[in-house]
Amino acid sequence: MRAHWYRLLYSFVWWLIIPLALCRLWWRGRKEPGYRQYIPERLGFYPKLNNGAVYPTPSYIWVHAVSVGETRAAEPLVNMLLADYPQHTILLTHMTATGRATGQALFGTSARVVQSFLPYDTGWMVGRFLRHFSPRLCVLMETEVWPNMIAQCARYKVPVALVNARLSERSLRRGKKFETLMTEAAHGISCVGAQTKEDAQRLQQLGASSVTITGNLKFDVEPSEDLVRIGIALRHQIGLRPVLLCASTREGEEALILAELCKAERALSIENLLLIIVPRHPQRFDEVANLITANKLLMARRSALGNDQLKPEIKVLLGDSMGEMFAYYGASDIAFIGGSLMPLGGQNLIEACAVGRPVLIGPHTFNFAAVTEQAIAAGATVRVTDAGDMLDVASRLLLADQERETMGRHGSEFARLHRGATARTLALLALLLSSLQ
Repeated sequence: MRAHWYRLLYSFVWWLIIPLALCRLWWRGRKEPGYRQYIPERLGFYPKLNNGAVYPTPSYIWVHAVSVGETRAAEPLVNMLLADYPQHTILLTHMTATGRATGQALFGTSARVVQSFLPYDTGWMVGRFLRHFSPRLCVLMETEVWPNMIAQCARYKVPVALVNARLSERSLRRGKKFETLMTEAAHGISCVGAQTKEDAQRLQQLGASSVTITGNLKFDVEPSEDLVRIGIALRHQIGLRPVLLCASTREGEEALILAELCKAERALSIENLLLIIVPRHPQRFDEVANLITANKLLMARRSALGNDQLKPEIKVLLGDSMGEMFAYYGASDIAFIGGSLMPLGGQNLIEACAVGRPVLIGPHTFNFAAVTEQAIAAGATVRVTDAGDMLDVASRLLLADQERETMGRHGSEFARLHRGATARTLALLALLLSSLQ
C-alpha cells in the first residue's frame, strides 16, 4: 500500500513536468529534428488505419532500447527473435531520436519490426500504449526500469524481462534513495539476465529475483559487410598516415584533446598523424567543428568527404555521420573511447576490441567497470590518466608495430571468448514465451 501512494506521488510529479519535457523536446529539435517527430506517441496516442489497427500483425514481442547503445546491443537479440519466432512482430521502442534513427538503420527493411517512442511514465499513458499494441512480452534493455510501466504491465498481464542488465554502484546508491518505488518495480520483473556476477548481486540488492548471469550482448554485435567495405574505403581515402580515433567523445573532452594536440604537435614524434573525432551526440557535430577550427587545425568533415582523397594537410577528420562507428574503427590504428576523460562513466569499448584495434580508455569508466577491467587484464586496453597521457601513449604505440598488433590480437580474442550472451538470453526469454502459449 505504501508503494502505491509513492507511485501516485511519482505520477503526479510526472504530470507536472510533462509540459517542460515537451518544451525540451521542441528545443532539442532545433539541432535534431527527430525530437519534433512522433510527439503524440510520447503521450500514448497512435495513428489508426481504416481497419482500426495500426499494423497487420497484433502479436508483438516488445523490446525497449532507450538510445543508440542499447539499440545496437539489441541487434543480435532482435535478429534471433525474428528467426525463432516468425509468428511474432518485434515492437522496438526508444526514448531518444538517435536511438530511433539507429533502429531504423538496423531494421528499417524488415516488415516485422515496428518502431515507436515509449510514452512518458504515467499510468494513463503507458496503459494506452499497452492497450494499443497488446504485447505478449516486454523485454527491457540494460537499466530501463520505470515504476508505472512495470505496474501497468502487471495490470495487463504482460511479463517483463530485464536483459543485458547492468547496475553500477553509483546507480545502486541512487536507486536506494527511492527504495520503495524501485523495490516494487524490481518485484514486478519476471526474470533478469545480468551482464556480470557483480551486476546480478547489485540487482538483487535492489529487489530483483530470478536473476541469471547471461553475459553482455554487445560481444555478439558484428559489423555488417557494408560497414566493413566503408571502413576499407575510408582507410584508402586516408592513405598510409597513422590514425588515432577518438570515439564517442562527450562535451568537454574534445576541448581537452585538441588543446593537448596543439600543445604537443611539434613534440609529437608521429609524422602526419590524423586525428578522427566522432562525437557521441550528433547535435554536437557543428559545435565540435567550430572547436577544431578555433584551435587553428585544418579539418575535413566525413559528410563532405565523398570519394575524395583526404588532403595531407588535414589534421582532423570530424566523424559527423550516424551508424558508421564500425567503419571508423576499421579505418583507424588505435581507438580512444570517450566519456572516460571526465566523470561521465565511459562508453562501450567492445566494438573496438572486436575489430582488433588497440584501445585506450580514460580514468572514469564506472558505467562499464567490469568489461573495462576485463579488457585491461586481457592486454587489449590501456588506461590513461588524461588527454595528454592519451596522446603520449598513442604516439608510443603508433611507433611500436609489434606491441600494437599484439594488443589488437588480444582484443579480438577477448571479444571472441565472451560471445554467446544472445543465445543465453534467448533461452531465458523462451521460458517466458512458452508459458504464454
